[in-house]
Amino acid sequence: MSKKKAKSKKENQSFGQWLISWIKTIAGAIVIVMIINGIAIASFVVPTGSMENTVMTGDFLFVNKFVYGPSTPQVIPFFNIPLPYYKLPPIMDPEKGDVIVFVFPGMRDQAEADEFQYYLKRCVATAGDTLQIINNKLYVNGKESKLPEHGTYDDYYPDLPREKFDTFPYGKGWTRKNYGPIVIPKEGDKIQLTKQTLPEWKIFIAREGHSVTTDGVNILIDGEVRNEYTVERDYVFGMGDNRDHSLDSRFWGFIPVQDIVGSPIVVYWSWDTNSPISNLVDKFKSIRWNRIATFID
Repeated sequence: MSKKKAKSKKENQSFGQWLISWIKTIAGAIVIVMIINGIAIASFVVPTGSMENTVMTGDFLFVNKFVYGPSTPQVIPFFNIPLPYYKLPPIMDPEKGDVIVFVFPGMRDQAEADEFQYYLKRCVATAGDTLQIINNKLYVNGKESKLPEHGTYDDYYPDLPREKFDTFPYGKGWTRKNYGPIVIPKEGDKIQLTKQTLPEWKIFIAREGHSVTTDGVNILIDGEVRNEYTVERDYVFGMGDNRDHSLDSRFWGFIPVQDIVGSPIVVYWSWDTNSPISNLVDKFKSIRWNRIATFID
């Protein structure tokens, strides 16, 4: 008798009730995914070849979010809508040599990126370090930093003159192969501001949340006359292991430690997104079985 009543109740359920129940189920699933992604393990798909051959385009990675501090959800899954978030204290700070996943800060001349995106690079210098690249060789604090195991650069790839107008910061005229020296900012650093140095630091200060203007004579930060600015956060410098084919900190600037979300652990799936695929058979053939279960170092 009770089974008949339950069946009858289900059959009598209105479309509106069914719709509300379905929405609650989906919303609950999204909330659970957001919590897991914020606190523990997140999934990341490698979109470009800037880190080849350490990771490959089309690698699907599990990212450890505990190591640099779990956070409240940063984005609504499936819709890529960014959210204000709070980050808990990290277990450890990023170190030179770590592969990091972070929130992309925007192109060189943008105070904010056009859309919310995660990027993947290698941390090559941390707050307070002095970085320089001479003929494609990386030096940190005057000491040469060797390429990672799978890193690569091409001595025959030309040092393009037009890059002098594209690299960070504005006006320095550096290229990807000959860059710096530049000091990675750390919290508390004092930056002297003049009409000559303002173009170099204007976007950096704006990214820290301040308005920067000039009345033609004075530099104004949040409407107050200033000739000095105090850095509010620690930063790192990120580069791709595929040095000659990487859009990285050399072109868009420093990465706030606060915006580093984790470090990749392992490849759980991989296929070649660069190969022409017209059907499911081609898709299956593009699977890189040898990449699956590869740990990232």
